[in-house]
Amino acid sequence: MHKISDFRSDTVTRPTEQMRKAMAEAIVGDDVLGDDPTVQELESMSSDLMHKEAALYVPSGTMGNSIAVNVWTRELDEVIVEAKAHIYNMESTSITFISRVNPRPLPSNRGAMDPSEVERNIKKPSVHLPRTSLICVENSHNGWGGAVVPMENLKAIREVADRHDVKIHYDGARVFNASQATGIPVDEYAVIGDSIMFCLSKGLSAPVGSILIGPQIFIDQARRVRKALGGGMRQVGILAAAGIVALNEMVSRLGEDHKRAKRLAMEIHDLPGINLNPAHVETDIIIFGFDHPELSTDEFIIKLKERDVLALATTAKDIRFVTHKDVDDEDVERTIAVIREILL
Repeated sequence: MHKISDFRSDTVTRPTEQMRKAMAEAIVGDDVLGDDPTVQELESMSSDLMHKEAALYVPSGTMGNSIAVNVWTRELDEVIVEAKAHIYNMESTSITFISRVNPRPLPSNRGAMDPSEVERNIKKPSVHLPRTSLICVENSHNGWGGAVVPMENLKAIREVADRHDVKIHYDGARVFNASQATGIPVDEYAVIGDSIMFCLSKGLSAPVGSILIGPQIFIDQARRVRKALGGGMRQVGILAAAGIVALNEMVSRLGEDHKRAKRLAMEIHDLPGINLNPAHVETDIIIFGFDHPELSTDEFIIKLKERDVLALATTAKDIRFVTHKDVDDEDVERTIAVIREILL
């Protein structure tokens, strides 16, 4: 059987042997009743790591973001989001469906919104206008190919939010990737948000789960919303055990993913049909434009699959590769050769 080189997402990572062992041996209780010790350990680790009061284990990053928006807003409010943000584009309209608030998308420079533009779009409520109650930031930024939003920009947006008494939710699904790329500790990123969410099930390789973190009063309400959304799980320490291993053992190796993504980008950026600036590949995600004289995007994806390489077409003209622990150096070198074979 041929090995499949799966670059579709860092969500395809498989749990490590240490995770499987920890899951098999996990001490569990009923988390809805608040007595699963393994979940409690994971939540305590996470809040300490981010230097915030409390944390909540949730099934997915989308649920974590949805809960945060719901807790920080009221119906008829408005939420400022970046135009390519995952929370706006890729979470099945949860902002409007669950919280009944209006998203206000703003343009950016690779995920970094102009603080002045953010400030101009903050509204005080009237009979005509919604109240702006929340700003959402994302880092690293999925839609911009894993771009790292500069800390200076995030701090400037924090200052705007403070001037207008508006909360910030930080979508940190890949905040550990941003931290590994910049050397900035994750708790310094977490300061930007009144709440922050990060995923365990992407590059950190746990099979399930994300963590939502914030003030105790916020997490108390978040727990109620999680239950209402069907996210109250029972002996979930079996899954949380893998999250503990992920935080203890998988963070430092994310830099390997970044190096492989850069290697792949450097080797394919000048091939026919590919529009890619390798300097924009900062973490584990590569998104490039595709306009080949003989192949459509879908045809290119099919030809890759025929050669045991999986990637995703994100639009009719854009293709995405993501590196992770389950694609090694050999996968990268073989994929470079496959792409050259197809395009040359």
